Amino acid sequence: MLKQRVLTAVLLGAALLAVILWLPAEVALAVFAGVVLVGAWEWSSFARFAMPAARWLFVVIVAIAMTLMWFYSQSEQHLHTLLLVALVWWILAFLWLSLAPTSQTRATVTGSGLLVLVPAWVAITHLYLQPGDALDARGPQLVLFLLLLVWAADTGAFFAGRRFGRIKLAPQVSPSKTWEGVLGGLAAAMAVAAIGACWFNVRRVAFLALCLAVVLISIVGDLTESMFKRHAGLKDSGSVFPGHGGVLDRIDSITAAAPMFLLGLGWMESQP
Repeated sequence: MLKQRVLTAVLLGAALLAVILWLPAEVALAVFAGVVLVGAWEWSSFARFAMPAARWLFVVIVAIAMTLMWFYSQSEQHLHTLLLVALVWWILAFLWLSLAPTSQTRATVTGSGLLVLVPAWVAITHLYLQPGDALDARGPQLVLFLLLLVWAADTGAFFAGRRFGRIKLAPQVSPSKTWEGVLGGLAAAMAVAAIGACWFNVRRVAFLALCLAVVLISIVGDLTESMFKRHAGLKDSGSVFPGHGGVLDRIDSITAAAPMFLLGLGWMESQP
């Protein structure tokens, strides 16, 4: 299983590298949208929509919301508002995880899917197309860095949890995750963040603080998907990636991290 997981991760990483850095922007953005819409299909199973028509309807609703929010976010003020809404949602998701992880209805699960998927897609596309003036980098490099940061956290947590894991992080939601895994993930992510601060030539303390916040909220994203999967009686969101599960199993952390990262970059650039 571990070999299959590693092989899938390597192939997936190579494919994403090609998409982000080498394909035309229009193609890359179409791939991003396609990934989110596949995630929407998987999310519909969390809401226990049994009929294919109902699941397709949810995908269409997500696609419409993505389109509307893309046009809405063309204003810098509106983009900032959307990212703040996403941040508030993830704070509420943390409280939901902590206080009432089993309290779910079809309506709340469906609405949560929109709040998880749509702002994440908008954030990724803006990050890809509109890097900040204060960063000496193109948008695709920022997207790649964000993915590496989150994947470093996930990988560090996986191996540290397997080797040292004792204290459960959220046993009602994801029994396999531990606090030792969290610390291992943070250590790996901060190493990547330190490299990123040098690469992008930005203020290191502020950038490292932002990356720490991004990793912490990415954990909330991971646990939130686990909460919905557990309520729906699912082990994985799908079976697209051997050894890894579905699309949502791969992007759950990123859905929370992307809005926080873009919002934080904006705050950094606004400081003198």
